[in-house]
Amino acid sequence: MTERATDDFEGWLRARTPERGLRGKSAAVLEVLLSQPRRASFGSAGELAQIAGVNVATVTRTAQALGFAGWPALQQELRARYLSSLSAGQVAAEHSGTGSPSSRSLRRDLDSLALLNRRLDETVLLTIAEAIAAARRTVIVADGSYAAVGLALAHNARLAGYHVTAVTAGDAELANTVAAIGYGDVLIAISFWRLYESTVLAANEARSRGVRVFALTDAASPALANAAEEVVMVPAEGEAFFPSLTAGIAVAQALVTQLAAVDPARTGASIEAAEAMWSKFALLHRRPSTTDHP
Repeated sequence: MTERATDDFEGWLRARTPERGLRGKSAAVLEVLLSQPRRASFGSAGELAQIAGVNVATVTRTAQALGFAGWPALQQELRARYLSSLSAGQVAAEHSGTGSPSSRSLRRDLDSLALLNRRLDETVLLTIAEAIAAARRTVIVADGSYAAVGLALAHNARLAGYHVTAVTAGDAELANTVAAIGYGDVLIAISFWRLYESTVLAANEARSRGVRVFALTDAASPALANAAEEVVMVPAEGEAFFPSLTAGIAVAQALVTQLAAVDPARTGASIEAAEAMWSKFALLHRRPSTTDHP
């Protein structure tokens, strides 16, 4: 099976099955996932169990056999992959509902942050932070609306004292940047929903050049996951036809906070130097007091 072929919903699921396959009741659960992806993406474990003719424990065991901690973790990625197979209009239709759209959006973001808090592996963020700290330079690739996450991460990482830049517009700029990186550098790929082809290509090209590659995404394609040393899974489902960036920004903030703790002296000196320059350029409307506080 080619890399491209395994990126569809069925190919991804079948690629995760153990070499010996799934048998009996677990095989029945898998067939429901494959034949009814929408119901699997939005339904409960109990509903799925009823359709498959099994109990909830079997659904949990099937999720674990596919490499997940349990049904909620599997459903998170199932849902992200199902939504990525839809057009923007179809995604919006999936989220039509009663009540205020803005309130639904806020509740969705709160749920995503709670999910992120439960499942985020802090050791992965430490690995990425230490890689950035040790790198000659770090390039963040984030296009479209996802550029907001990349720009925030790059801006704060520079304030923390590290050489981090974000490439957010134009394939020519991205190509030139990737051509200049190599061993000793880091690339962080940020993309959600259907993923930008240029981001996936940049990650693979960087990996071939000896660059350490990390990814922030909601459902990595095999092409992106295979290029990345670590993949941070970020809930990105929104209430309209575009993904939410709230959890992505939260991960960027958590990552730069971790980075600032790698070498506090370096970060402190960098922030002091930046603050002095802000004063020289008179950038800020409110300025810190020069008098001592009690």
